[in-house]
Amino acid sequence: MDPDAARTARESLDLAFHMSNVLDTGLDRHTLSVLIALCDLGVNPEALAAVVKELRRELQTSSSPPTSTAPSSLS
Repeated sequence: MDPDAARTARESLDLAFHMSNVLDTGLDRHTLSVLIALCDLGVNPEALAAVVKELRRELQTSSSPPTSTAPSSLS
Protein backbone atom coordinates (compact mmCIF):
# COMPACT_ATOMS: atom_id res chain seq x y z
CA MET A 1 0.00 0.00 0.00
CA ASP A 2 1.45 3.34 -0.97
CA PRO A 3 1.95 5.99 1.76
CA ASP A 4 -0.94 8.17 0.57
CA ALA A 5 -3.35 5.25 0.57
CA ALA A 6 -2.16 4.19 4.03
CA ARG A 7 -2.64 7.74 5.33
CA THR A 8 -6.12 7.95 3.83
CA ALA A 9 -7.07 4.57 5.33
CA ARG A 10 -5.77 5.66 8.75
CA GLU A 11 -7.66 8.96 8.56
CA SER A 12 -10.84 7.13 7.53
CA LEU A 13 -10.49 4.74 10.46
CA ASP A 14 -9.85 7.68 12.80
CA LEU A 15 -13.04 9.35 11.59
CA ALA A 16 -15.07 6.15 11.87
CA PHE A 17 -13.69 5.53 15.37
CA HIS A 18 -14.57 9.08 16.41
CA MET A 19 -18.12 8.64 15.09
CA SER A 20 -18.32 5.28 16.86
CA ASN A 21 -17.37 6.96 20.13
CA VAL A 22 -19.88 9.79 19.62
CA LEU A 23 -22.58 7.18 19.01
CA ASP A 24 -21.36 5.26 22.09
CA THR A 25 -21.15 1.93 20.24
CA GLY A 26 -18.55 0.49 22.58
CA LEU A 27 -16.49 -0.78 19.66
CA ASP A 28 -12.72 -0.65 20.02
CA ARG A 29 -10.53 0.50 17.16
CA HIS A 30 -9.49 -3.02 16.13
CA THR A 31 -13.03 -4.40 16.08
CA LEU A 32 -14.21 -1.41 14.10
CA SER A 33 -11.43 -1.91 11.53
CA VAL A 34 -12.39 -5.58 11.16
CA LEU A 35 -16.05 -4.67 10.65
CA ILE A 36 -15.12 -2.03 8.07
CA ALA A 37 -12.91 -4.55 6.25
CA LEU A 38 -15.78 -7.04 6.17
CA CYS A 39 -18.06 -4.37 4.70
CA ASP A 40 -15.40 -3.60 2.09
CA LEU A 41 -15.46 -7.29 1.16
CA GLY A 42 -19.19 -7.09 0.57
CA VAL A 43 -20.66 -8.33 3.84
CA ASN A 44 -24.04 -6.75 4.57
CA PRO A 45 -23.56 -4.05 7.28
CA GLU A 46 -27.01 -4.71 8.75
CA ALA A 47 -26.16 -8.39 9.13
CA LEU A 48 -22.88 -7.46 10.84
CA ALA A 49 -24.74 -5.16 13.23
CA ALA A 50 -27.14 -7.99 14.07
CA VAL A 51 -24.22 -10.35 14.75
CA VAL A 52 -22.50 -7.80 17.01
CA LYS A 53 -25.73 -7.25 18.96
CA GLU A 54 -26.29 -10.98 19.33
CA LEU A 55 -22.72 -11.61 20.47
CA ARG A 56 -23.03 -8.84 23.05
CA ARG A 57 -26.34 -10.28 24.26
CA GLU A 58 -24.79 -13.76 24.61
CA LEU A 59 -21.74 -12.35 26.38
CA GLN A 60 -23.95 -10.46 28.80
CA THR A 61 -26.05 -13.55 29.47
CA SER A 62 -23.07 -15.83 30.01
CA SER A 63 -21.18 -13.36 32.21
CA SER A 64 -24.06 -12.51 34.50
CA PRO A 65 -24.39 -14.70 37.59
CA PRO A 66 -27.13 -17.28 37.36
CA THR A 67 -30.30 -16.31 39.13
CA SER A 68 -31.77 -19.03 41.23
CA THR A 69 -35.34 -18.95 42.30
CA ALA A 70 -36.23 -20.88 45.37
CA PRO A 71 -39.50 -22.81 45.31
CA SER A 72 -42.23 -21.00 47.20
CA SER A 73 -42.41 -23.79 49.76
CA LEU A 74 -38.83 -23.02 50.86
CA SER A 75 -39.38 -19.28 51.23
